[in-house]
Amino acid sequence: MNQHIEIEFKNLLNEKEFSQLIDHFHIDPSTFHTQQNHYFDTANFSLKSQNSALRIRKKNNQHELTLKQPASEGLLETNQTISGEMAHSFLKEGIFPEGPVRNLIMKSDLNPDDFTCFGTLQTDRSEFPFQGGLLVLDHSSYMGQEDYELEYEVTDFEGGQKKFLNLLESLQIPVRETENKVKRFYRAKFSE
Repeated sequence: MNQHIEIEFKNLLNEKEFSQLIDHFHIDPSTFHTQQNHYFDTANFSLKSQNSALRIRKKNNQHELTLKQPASEGLLETNQTISGEMAHSFLKEGIFPEGPVRNLIMKSDLNPDDFTCFGTLQTDRSEFPFQGGLLVLDHSSYMGQEDYELEYEVTDFEGGQKKFLNLLESLQIPVRETENKVKRFYRAKFSE
């Protein structure tokens, strides 16, 4: 298990802006890798009501169970590597993997047996260092929709925010109010 505070800035892009960033940073298309995010909650969205989220991310045939919970600044992210078999059992049979994430779920007064997968969001991602942080370009597909996004992961909120806004301004990309992926996924799912 590892835990860290996630501080990131996000901005939705249109396809032209996404291409502009690829050109600006000379990103080789081969640097994009595909990952799948499988989202879980209880039937009455108990986790969502706590402003938290649970996912399994499959990337490079590796599976990681992640719980995101509110923190004073950013999100507390708890990651636990799980086997493909454990991921499959959770996805198909609702068997919550043993370990620290399950323990945190129980500490939140939730029953791990009540969780089910609500769907999958697939992302093609390229990431690279930028001014002391990590810049991420995402093209995501979910529920018959797709979107493009720029993320900037940092350890310092104020400095990171300034660098992120300066980058958008320098490329004349408008600042857009951007929800995180799980919120966009749920909005799309329940507007069907």
